[in-house]
Amino acid sequence: MNITSKIYIAGHRGLVGSAIVKNLESKGYTNLVYRTHSELDLMDQSAVEEFFKTEKPQYVILAAAKVGGIVANNTYRADFIYENLQIQNNVIHQSYVHGVTKLLFLGSTCIYPKLAPQPMGEDSLLTSALEYTNEPYAIAKIAGIKMCESYNIQYGTNFISVMPTNLYGPNDNFDLEKSHVLPALLRKMHEAKENNTPEVEIWGSGKPRREFLYSEDMADACVFLLENRDFKDTYQSKDNTNDSCTPNSVQTTEIRNTHINIGTGVDISIKELAETIKRVVGYTGELKFNTDKPDGTMVKLTDPSKLHRLGWRHTVELEDGIERVYTWYKQFVI
Repeated sequence: MNITSKIYIAGHRGLVGSAIVKNLESKGYTNLVYRTHSELDLMDQSAVEEFFKTEKPQYVILAAAKVGGIVANNTYRADFIYENLQIQNNVIHQSYVHGVTKLLFLGSTCIYPKLAPQPMGEDSLLTSALEYTNEPYAIAKIAGIKMCESYNIQYGTNFISVMPTNLYGPNDNFDLEKSHVLPALLRKMHEAKENNTPEVEIWGSGKPRREFLYSEDMADACVFLLENRDFKDTYQSKDNTNDSCTPNSVQTTEIRNTHINIGTGVDISIKELAETIKRVVGYTGELKFNTDKPDGTMVKLTDPSKLHRLGWRHTVELEDGIERVYTWYKQFVI
């Protein structure tokens, strides 16, 4: 890429997309293309086709998706699988049709099986059952990975898939009914501090461990891959010519698990997270863990060693990141 390359960022207003736009702008990229949902419905096949025909982007970052927490994922299962498949199919296919130089597809580490070995490496994909509550969303994202792989193999495209861990940062969702754990805790403790509330309730025992990545670090990893790496760098092929299950007349070279985890490789308990947020916010009340509420999966940690081998590591540690997002929250949300 060079600074005048035309880059289309789908989903530029969200947590992921806005961080990528900020990173690109900070590096001097001047030809960035966006569309709001009202301007371009990515579920509309003909509209997406017309957009690509007219704009002719050279690079595409697919950060647009229907997302939500556990309740939304489990309640609107049909919406999550249908809408995400539609968006992906339209954008990835039109990127092929119109000769896009490189596409970056963003998914989520929920693609991995519920009982995947920890930390979760890319080769855990499709090895056992998914977590039921977000299975439709995860299947859509797995389809996106396989679509990018398949177009690369059949058509020689250069589409890369990345799977970020739990993200937080500017433009996050702080709605207590729909947000993820970190922004929800930050808002609850800020409001408890402002209202002199003596205690904050937290669901579960506080024992589950989670990994968190600052959104601007994630964006830096994405731009690094766009600038420096190609699909051919994401895999080691496996020759199955002598596989006893393969007919003698068929020679196959398997290309699998080409996606790339984006994470820190470091986790923290929910109790430790809550105590860190409490310290950053300056809340002096008590934390009450409601053990009548479910804990969920006890450990969920990514293995980012593939990304490390490709040349990128995170730089923003958790407490620093929480301080940054709290400053942003007080400035733009309150």
